[in-house]
Amino acid sequence: MEHTIVMTGASRGIGRVAAEHILRQSPDVHLLVVARPSSGAQLAAELATGGRTVSHVPADLGSLDSVRSAATEIRDWLDRGVLPPLRGFVGNAGIQNTNALTETPDGVESTFTVNVLAHHLFVRMLQDRFAPPSRIVITASDTHFGDFKHNMGMVPGPAWKSPDILARTGAFPKPDTVVAGRAAYSTSKLAAIYLVHEYVRRLPAGIDAVAYNPGFVPGTGLARHAGPLSRFAMRRILPVLTLTPFATSRNTAGRCLADVVLGTPRTTTGSYVDRSHVDRSSQESYDPRRESELWDAVERFTAV
Repeated sequence: MEHTIVMTGASRGIGRVAAEHILRQSPDVHLLVVARPSSGAQLAAELATGGRTVSHVPADLGSLDSVRSAATEIRDWLDRGVLPPLRGFVGNAGIQNTNALTETPDGVESTFTVNVLAHHLFVRMLQDRFAPPSRIVITASDTHFGDFKHNMGMVPGPAWKSPDILARTGAFPKPDTVVAGRAAYSTSKLAAIYLVHEYVRRLPAGIDAVAYNPGFVPGTGLARHAGPLSRFAMRRILPVLTLTPFATSRNTAGRCLADVVLGTPRTTTGSYVDRSHVDRSSQESYDPRRESELWDAVERFTAV
């Protein structure tokens, strides 16, 4: 039966690969990509080859008002039958800034806005439009472990604080540095896992929620805000690591994301999928008190 999957972060990197695999493996999917107004139409046209059905809705994930407008438009399309029943949401978009001082129009630190609040707002505004069985997949990161084994020392581990602090600029030491920007990134990915656990507790039956870890994937657009040397290393040097167990190629990570979205491997709701298999996330990522506190805070921030 034809159904809709809404996806952020489909324009480049593992998201672009995943979108192509989803459309190839599941001809019944109507893929609705959330993209910037300047690129959404072209992205949808490029994906809609061979009779595949792809639409787009414009949104700037750095603006909660823009996300709210996009979600409202999706709800309207579903209600009017413009889109087939909604069966999936893929929150794959993510940013990593070179500091922890970048603020959105909403007055919130931008890493926290894009990586946490934007996807939460989509989930909450669409939750009563999902047609069970449905699946929410949020792209996490093994940087949330904070150890050398998982990030080779390139990204500092998360530094959890009250969500009211994390949502403000300057939440980390030396906030004008790259290290602070990367700490904001790993902390936002820990927050994403916390929210997946809360979705399991709070969303209606029939809506699964899964966190997906692509591993370290060099050569994507994640470092697009970094300095020239870091961008060069990500594009030209670090991709060599995909020949080792320390990194994942963009194609492999994207294919694995598509598999999780489409239900292979088979997972239970609340799972953490590390590339192609279910695993446990960090010990720190299982904390019901933090999860509940974060839920209350993001509900306030997004004013659902």
